[in-house]
Amino acid sequence: MEKTKVVKTEAEWKSQLTPEQYRVTRQKGTEPAFLGKYANEHADGLYHCVCCGAPLFDSGKKFESGSGWPSFTQPVSGEAIRTETDETHGMRRVEVLCSTCDAHLGHVFPDGPKQAGGLRYCMNSASLDLKKSEAEKK
Repeated sequence: MEKTKVVKTEAEWKSQLTPEQYRVTRQKGTEPAFLGKYANEHADGLYHCVCCGAPLFDSGKKFESGSGWPSFTQPVSGEAIRTETDETHGMRRVEVLCSTCDAHLGHVFPDGPKQAGGLRYCMNSASLDLKKSEAEKK
């Protein structure tokens, strides 16, 4: 079954998102290191796209990378995200986007834990919405 794409006008995105969420997800911005609300989050749950609500990352795959951004070893599924080459700012990186609405989430780097596949999905807190597990809500 093919996933339905979420498409909205820029005005619709601006009315739905905070200015920081809009800057990060729709304009491919980056939040400052160590200041995002999920950089030091340790609660169990599922991280969803702040734009469309699609599930993206499980807290069980989150790890402390020391980078200042929430980091994960893998997405919830290969279909949850898509990647593109990003050659902005004089660097060559791999950009991570929500496959449902094309929101910019962050980048993936090959310096993650070797035992977990070696990748570090370095995400912006502003692109994520943590839905805590029932146990965490109590």
